[in-house]
Amino acid sequence: MTKIAINQRAITFKQEDYLGNEIDLSNHKGKKILLSFFRGASCPFCNLRINQLIKSYSEFEKRNMVIIAFIAAPKEAILSYAGKQEAPFAIIPDPWLDIYKLYGIESSHSGMFKAMAKPIKMFHVMTSGFFNLKSVTDRPLIPADFLIDENQSIYRAYYGDDFGDHIPIEEILEWRM
Repeated sequence: MTKIAINQRAITFKQEDYLGNEIDLSNHKGKKILLSFFRGASCPFCNLRINQLIKSYSEFEKRNMVIIAFIAAPKEAILSYAGKQEAPFAIIPDPWLDIYKLYGIESSHSGMFKAMAKPIKMFHVMTSGFFNLKSVTDRPLIPADFLIDENQSIYRAYYGDDFGDHIPIEEILEWRM
């Protein structure tokens, strides 16, 4: 799969989020965008990260930044898991991985083992309240984050190494302040 490169034009999309709102990437021209791709709706690593984004959301707003998240699950699954957090940003279901493929999101069974080999990360997941056995059946997608600038070019493409690997929030918030 071809990965997205820095300075490449962001691949546009027009999708419905899990609440039925139309999300069109091109409508956010002039704003910085964090575009995040997650595994499944029940993934504890994903839900922990979504929770961290929710807690930092006011800081994103202050910087005129938009967060758009994709989850590789149907709308109903998002409503049962990640949607219960009531994120103030768009979460788009992509069970057929249409947009995942366009952005070069990869799958790897070793991503789970790499995450499990990090005791601090595992402690946070196990004590977060998001752990569940349903997530074991989620596809082994590796998360990715893209920072898209005001002109809709890729400023940074970050392909994770394990199930919980994302750009640190502090680093995103420091992006061209």
